[in-house]
Amino acid sequence: METTPRPTPVEEATIQVLLVEDDERLARLTARYLQEHGIIVTVSASGTDALAQTSRHTYDVILLDLMLPGRDGLEVCRELRTRTDVPIIMLTARGEEADRVLGLESGADDYLPKPYSSRELLARIRAQVRRARGKAGPTSHPVHAGRLVLDPRSLSATLDGKLLSLTTYEFSLLRVLAERVGRVLSREQLLDLVKGSADEVFDRSVDVHIFRLRQKLEVDPRNPRLLKTVRGAGYMLATESEAES
Repeated sequence: METTPRPTPVEEATIQVLLVEDDERLARLTARYLQEHGIIVTVSASGTDALAQTSRHTYDVILLDLMLPGRDGLEVCRELRTRTDVPIIMLTARGEEADRVLGLESGADDYLPKPYSSRELLARIRAQVRRARGKAGPTSHPVHAGRLVLDPRSLSATLDGKLLSLTTYEFSLLRVLAERVGRVLSREQLLDLVKGSADEVFDRSVDVHIFRLRQKLEVDPRNPRLLKTVRGAGYMLATESEAES
């Protein structure tokens, strides 16, 4: 018998979600289910309206349909990423790997193909909230890794004292690597350690997020010195001596 996942203490605070979906029936059913489980839901039927809503209100998670009238979900996602790091879960009938990669490259934190289970959607929303509220790992103390400092309480990271602009997923991924500096982690290990990553997330999505992190960390992203690839094994955040060599 299936049971709805129970909220953890960090999720007891009210969760506010913006659902961007032009299918009126699906939006109504999804909103009703989430509201029955304590989520406050605002429904928007277009990308233009969604952008206006995010200018006026703050949300914990945005559920963004890919196929929207006018401005599509990818365009909306890219614009949202220029102004906010709110977790974005992309919802779409397109389930091919190329579509997932495109969604993640546009700034989405997670990707859920349609038709989806309402129960799974609720679990993913709560997972994103746990990460965004700084409960993704075992410690809330700052993590130091050479010139890099991460503060789980504020979800902020600095490199050489300069603030980095990271999404919640990028922060969680970088935190996992920073807590294990000098250690090689496979894609599978990274997916497992970044708490809240959904079963549908595939290992190549890690490559996309690593690519985006390198754009923000490295002087020359094509020749990374901090976030290194170990061929056939995975990724590693280099120690200071390794980064300088």
